[in-house]
Amino acid sequence: MAWATARHILVSTEAECNALKAEIENGTSFAEAAADHSQCPSGRKGGDLGRFSPGQMVPEFDKAVFNGDVGVLYGPIKTQFGYHLLEVTARG
Repeated sequence: MAWATARHILVSTEAECNALKAEIENGTSFAEAAADHSQCPSGRKGGDLGRFSPGQMVPEFDKAVFNGDVGVLYGPIKTQFGYHLLEVTARG
């Protein structure tokens, strides 16, 4: 069965998501940004979501995780929870 590991940052606005994406692309640590800004409890773990299979996350998230490249920063991805920055860390 397919699986992936990923980390994410959840914020309430697209503008905040874009600003954090620019900071990370300019050298800010993803884990540090997640700890400081994410509204998801995973922020305390640097945004780490652990290992999961297709269908365990909302559809917009699943599409990015299981179709995008590993190690690439994606976002903003809008879901019912807000706006996400996402990085797939492994997939198998």
